[in-house]
Order: sequence, then C-alpha cells, then structure tokens
Amino acid sequence: MNASSLTVALPVCVALLAAVIVAHANESPIPPTAPPPTGQTAGATAVGTGVETLAGRWIVDLRPSPDAPKYEKQMMLDVAPDGSVRGSFYDSTIDAGRASASNGRTCFAFRTTDGVGPYHTSGCLIGNRILGQTWAEHRQFVLNWTAERE
Repeated sequence: MNASSLTVALPVCVALLAAVIVAHANESPIPPTAPPPTGQTAGATAVGTGVETLAGRWIVDLRPSPDAPKYEKQMMLDVAPDGSVRGSFYDSTIDAGRASASNGRTCFAFRTTDGVGPYHTSGCLIGNRILGQTWAEHRQFVLNWTAERE
C-alpha cells in the first residue's frame, strides 16, 4: 500500500470504526449475568439460593499430589440464611466467611489463622465435592484441595 492509498483508506477505516462505536454505544462490554440455576430467582437472598448445600461436615484431602500419603482434615461449615459462614477448618475457628450462589456456582470463602498469620480458604461445590484452595501468604504457599462429605 502506498502513501496515496493510505491517505484514502485511513479516513474510511476511522469513519467505519466511529460508526460501529456509535451503533454499540449503549451496549455493555460486560456479558449479562448467567441465569440463576433451576429453582432460584434472580436477586434472591441467601435463603433458598443453594448456599445451604455447603453446610455440614467435610473431609478435606490436603495431599500436595495424588500419589502423596493420605493427609485429611475435617472442615465444618455452618451457613446462615444471610450467607455468613462459621465453623472450623484444620482445627481452627473460621474468623470470617461468606457463601454465595451466583453465576451457576455455589461457593464460599473464609479466613482462619494458625496464630502466626491468616489462611484464606475458598471453594466451590461441584457435584458432591468441593474443589478448593488455601493460601497462606506468611508461609508462601497455595494448596489446591478437594473435599467430600463426611
């Protein structure tokens, strides 16, 4: 392409781009929220949204790899109607926690401590299991784990 054709093509491209921008100016770049799972209503509070399915006793598999020796700890989740989470994990009391059922997933996040620093734990219910992770910044690790109902 020579300078002459570029002089003609560039204003045409700019005009087309401007037309597309104007035509789509009212559209959000963020995709719409996924519809709520069956039996749920949009904008529902924690009651009946599925967060209660997280409640109970879970056995967490904390092995760093599938071939590592068995290493399990109990996690107890108590989920209140407002979505707050209490309970215990790794022999520590949950200090702060929340649960949510949105965008087709039922998940939680909470914080515990070992007396030295915080552990941030989160997970999502996938079928009958929880797939989760725990981050301990002061110990410089993130551990992915799975859990099954006791």
